[in-house]
Amino acid sequence: MRQQWADYRIFWREFRRTFHGTGAVLPSGRGLAKALARYVREGAGPRRILEVGPGTRAVTYQILHSMRPDDRLVLVERNEEFVVRLRDRLASDPAINGVADRITLVHAGVEELADEEPFDVIVSGLPLNNFSVELVEQLLAQMRQMLAPQGTLSFFEYVAIRRAKAMVSGRADRARLQGIGRALGELLETAEVRRDCVLTNVPPAWVHHVRFSH
Repeated sequence: MRQQWADYRIFWREFRRTFHGTGAVLPSGRGLAKALARYVREGAGPRRILEVGPGTRAVTYQILHSMRPDDRLVLVERNEEFVVRLRDRLASDPAINGVADRITLVHAGVEELADEEPFDVIVSGLPLNNFSVELVEQLLAQMRQMLAPQGTLSFFEYVAIRRAKAMVSGRADRARLQGIGRALGELLETAEVRRDCVLTNVPPAWVHHVRFSH
């Protein structure tokens, strides 16, 4: 419980300091983490798994719990405070010790990852609705390129978040949100294979699972 409250404090501090990169006041709840890791649980190994934006590791633990013995996990996190916290957990948490040799932590943005063999599962915690339309399109294209054939990308957004933001935003931000809505709408219309609604999360969230035709 003490570690959980420490995570909440770090998350709240980073939310206030870097809202556009953090995008939430609390780490993902258990239900949201479980939904995001759905295709980690359901697939057969060995697989390469990528988590984008693990934050304080709320979703990471669910991924680790769902991994097969030969699976490997890459964590890519841009926020330095979160990287420090994750690095400490990887080194000291007994729940991770048994799989630490199969985890790689990269301090970078996903768009900075070097070209390498594709991933079978990508789980993204990025707050896409906080970004520019151009960056959202770039990130989606990057993750699509990094997926193996028949690989699954899972990401989330809060229920009705764009509509709520648009109601209190100026003209430029409304146009940005509408552009993101179009980009995500086109993706989901052609590639979504499943959608989970997590009403128990704070705030409630949609989890989208997509597969691309290569």
